[in-house]
Amino acid sequence: MDAANRSEGPAIVPLRFSPLIGGVTGTSFKHEHLPAILAEGKQRDFFEVHAENYMGAGGPPHRALEALRRDHPLSLHGVCMSIGGPQPLNREHLARFRRLVDRYQPALISEHLAWSTHETTYFNDLLPLPYTEATLARVCNHVDEVQNAIRRPILLENPSTYVMFRESTMSETEFIRRIAQRTGCGLLLDINNVFVSATNHGFSPLQYLSAFPLSRVGEIHLAGHAEQFDDEGEPLLIDSHDCPVADPVWQLFETVIRRCGAIPTLIEWDSKIPDWPILKAEAAAARAILDRCYAIAPRAYRHAAV
Repeated sequence: MDAANRSEGPAIVPLRFSPLIGGVTGTSFKHEHLPAILAEGKQRDFFEVHAENYMGAGGPPHRALEALRRDHPLSLHGVCMSIGGPQPLNREHLARFRRLVDRYQPALISEHLAWSTHETTYFNDLLPLPYTEATLARVCNHVDEVQNAIRRPILLENPSTYVMFRESTMSETEFIRRIAQRTGCGLLLDINNVFVSATNHGFSPLQYLSAFPLSRVGEIHLAGHAEQFDDEGEPLLIDSHDCPVADPVWQLFETVIRRCGAIPTLIEWDSKIPDWPILKAEAAAARAILDRCYAIAPRAYRHAAV
């Protein structure tokens, strides 16, 4: 073990969960919910955390996460890797990410198809990419680098977008399919992102899902969005993660589950955080759809992750 790993503090938590969380639901973990979660004892559900919130060596964040990890599977969600960025990945960031994976042995690991860095500047945004051959090669190289570092495949999340690039030479679904084919990564299907982008750009979310490589999906995200209007009075949706999941997103989710079977499904709620019972109820609504689809077609009810 190198010096960097020795400085990380507590020993690695042994892996006690299957690498796949077949058919259960989860929520974003917020520290204010920890007492209520622990009071309920061990549950079937999983929790997702943003990797960058736990890249220090110790302190209250890790004590809380260690308590949660004892009884629940974790999904580790990176937000700052800048996999789509034009410059090389930050080696120090990647090393911290790898140590976090080693320490907590998450059941699922994911990152975004986006960029968020320019030279030494970090932006608090997940910015879109032109879908070209050059971008494809760069993203694939970065995905390979991450997977080689952590010795596991990652799930790559489809973005929510507000602009499109004239230089794009392929659709988003083709771009994502080719990344998965080249790198062997899985996919995180954010259904709210699909609905947001479809509304903003005027395409059909159902046609998008028909073209999406659903067999590679290892996790689903559901979240709320904000409704606004652009300067021309057209609807503009913002992927805000600050309210309940909208009805059209629930409908798309059920369409995907009927087609693919059970896939681990997470409720994202990252601002205007509600009390724990409200967030738990959103996860219960997702579970009800999973259960209803199972009752209709139990033989097709399967986890479609690779």
